[in-house]
Amino acid sequence: MPDIVSEWICRIQPVEREAGEAAHAYLDTLTKPPGSLGTLESLAIQLSEITGHTRFEPSPPGVVVFAADHGVAAEAVSAFPSEVTAQMVTNFAQGGAAINVFARQVRARLEVVDVGVGSDLHAPGVVDAKVRRGTANMVHQDAMTREEASTAISAGIEAVTRAAEAGCKTLIVGEMGIANTTASSAMLAVLTGQPVADVVGLGTGITSAQQMHKVAVIERALAARQPDACDPLGVLSSVGGLEIAAMTGAYLASAAYRLPIIVDGFIATVAALTVCRLCPAVRGYLIFGHRSQEAGHQVALDALQAKPLLDMQMRLGEGTGAVLAFPLLRAASAMMVEMATFSDAGVSNASG
Repeated sequence: MPDIVSEWICRIQPVEREAGEAAHAYLDTLTKPPGSLGTLESLAIQLSEITGHTRFEPSPPGVVVFAADHGVAAEAVSAFPSEVTAQMVTNFAQGGAAINVFARQVRARLEVVDVGVGSDLHAPGVVDAKVRRGTANMVHQDAMTREEASTAISAGIEAVTRAAEAGCKTLIVGEMGIANTTASSAMLAVLTGQPVADVVGLGTGITSAQQMHKVAVIERALAARQPDACDPLGVLSSVGGLEIAAMTGAYLASAAYRLPIIVDGFIATVAALTVCRLCPAVRGYLIFGHRSQEAGHQVALDALQAKPLLDMQMRLGEGTGAVLAFPLLRAASAMMVEMATFSDAGVSNASG
């Protein structure tokens, strides 16, 4: 295992279950029937476990979007050409994408990081952490070397460190990369042992015939690469993506800093599964923002025993679904800070 990964894994402590128990007990003193706020109460308990405090502050959030290209795009697995990755990164830099709109709504710090876009970018404000110009075509060779995967993981760690030093209290990680659902589907099939056909969806809008082609391309790649599910970094380097590696590093760092992490859709959840295979303790820091329309997302969620906060029938990526879930963290915080107890309000509690 690369030194940088081992170093950050050693910094991660399990979440504080005692703080969660204290939060649960406090919730039952508030002026409501026990458990009547459902998932919001579960969220408050998890946030207490993550932060170690019954009262917590999730604002301001930090959003980091990692961008990279994929060599497998040459196999015509996407509805869009590879140059769209760079074009969308420019759109991010100009503030015109969906993630910009939603991030502004929650007053999030937003950073865009180029870890592997296939061309030189001239977009002010985009962090240049390019490891290489896109991955190799995994049908013909490993997507990247282990060293390159480690470097991309480091870029994710550094991005979260910048966010933490800027005062962010919650992390949201997004991605942009044409053909990254292909890489994610390949990784998921290996990590879960599921048939490729069960984890491949329509991505950015391909037809059913293109979907069958996409399945065949992934099956060819897996037959050629033979990745081992017991070696998550090997899976990442052989059939993954640079932005997926960066998200893996971001999750590691967020957990080390004891920051709640809102996981976005399919690709972000595959990165979450990868990091949990490397360090199971990270799982306690992960809050799953939404359920994507992408076919493999439920498979990935099941592998992590995760239930998302929202189901908005989305499949955009960029971190958009996770940002839309963030106000629920603020609601959980307000409930713990502002809601009266039975004693405070002079309201009779249930007598059992």
